[in-house]
Parts: sequence; C-alpha cells; structure tokens
Amino acid sequence: MRIADRWFETKRIDDRITLLWEPHVARVEQCNMWHVRGRDADLLVDAGMGISSLKTALAELLNKPLLAVATHTHMDHVGSLHEFEHRLAHPSEAHSLANPDDYPVLCSCHWPGTMRADIEAQGYEVPDVLVDAYPHEGFDPLAFRTQGTQPTRLIDEGDVVDLGDTAFEVLHLPGHSPGSIGLWEKSTGTLFSGDAIYDGPLLDKIAGADLADYQRTMQRLRDLPVQVVHGGHDPSFGRTRMLELTEQYLRGAR
Repeated sequence: MRIADRWFETKRIDDRITLLWEPHVARVEQCNMWHVRGRDADLLVDAGMGISSLKTALAELLNKPLLAVATHTHMDHVGSLHEFEHRLAHPSEAHSLANPDDYPVLCSCHWPGTMRADIEAQGYEVPDVLVDAYPHEGFDPLAFRTQGTQPTRLIDEGDVVDLGDTAFEVLHLPGHSPGSIGLWEKSTGTLFSGDAIYDGPLLDKIAGADLADYQRTMQRLRDLPVQVVHGGHDPSFGRTRMLELTEQYLRGAR
C-alpha cells in the first residue's frame, strides 16, 4: 500500500465555509467535514475517520475557539472529534461517542454482524479495506479503532450554536441514527444536514436506523425553506434538488 502525500483535501466554498475530506477513504465512509468561520468562534461539522490528525490539517484555519459538532456518531463522522476541546453531540449519541464498538473499522471483512451486507444492499460498494493509501509508514489498518471521547456539551432540538456574528439552530433529525442532528442557519437558508439527507444512497436499514423517524425527518426537511444543503457525503445542493430528494424518499416509503 502506498503512503499518501497528504491525507486531507480542502476546498474553499466561500469566504467563511471550507470543505475538508479524506480522498484515500472509500466513498461509503468518506465524510464531508465543514469548517465555518465566525466572529467569536468557529464551527466544525463532523470529524472524519480519525486516521490522520484533523486538527493539524486545520491548523491554518484555527485562530479562535472551535466548536466541533458531531451530527451523529458513526465511525466516519467522529474519528478526530477527540482532538478538539469543545465537543458537541446529541444526548442520544453521547454513549456511543464515548464507547465506540471495538472492531477494525477499516477492514470491512471484520465488521460486526450483517453491517457490510446491509450497506451493500442499499447501493454502496464496500471494499475489504476502506483506504487506498496509508497515512504513514507502519500504519496497520487491522489495529486501527475509532477513538472514544466524551461530549463537553449536549445539544438538542432548538438549541443554538452561536459563533458571535451568526448562529445555527439545532434540528433533531432522527432516522439514520437516533440522535442525528442538523445545523440550520435561517438567515441564509443554509443547512448542514449530516447524514439525514445528502445526494446519494441514504442508509435507513442499518443498526440504529428507524424508517418511521426517517419519514418524519424527510417531511420536515421538505417544508424547511432551504437554499443550500451541505451534507455529510457527496456534493452540496440547492432547494430544487432538496425537494426532489425528499419527495423521492417519501414516495418510496409509501
């Protein structure tokens, strides 16, 4: 396995939002991480796999307090959360954040139960090894585990994540997981949606998912005056695509 020149890629979305991702991680677990500049504090939405230091990769962007939010606690979203001082998560996800399952997350042939088969049945290719490079010499994918950490603040429906010059309202969006959340900036119509919705196959038949909750979440999102969605995976999209995706899901659920 080759050694990657660098582990993260970044893309500046606008004057305050930067996207980070791990290009050497297979698509099924390649999480979007969003850095948002604020006046008094910055926001980080999700924290990738934790294979290499996200805090180091963000160093040039970090010049004030950072609020690191987990939209949910699946392994591809919380791997580096432990690196940050301020860690926010929903109460329903706090236990799994602190106590992740102990298995080699990068080797799908060692995933527990029917996890791999369930994900493949919903439209994803799941390779035996989820990376096509290593971050450094001597890296052992069989030894790699998700590192647990305690949230420093629990956030739920209606709470506010305040950056000083803007604020994001917490939306509880269960379905993909019990404590999935989104961050909603009403003034701009911007939604950071985690895995509640993105422009790819949604995983609603995995452990912890709930179809009835997911339907209610889709109905709620359909009625939200969204202008842009920055999801947990795949490219961002606007209102028209949002309506297409929610209607498509709800038609399939009927």
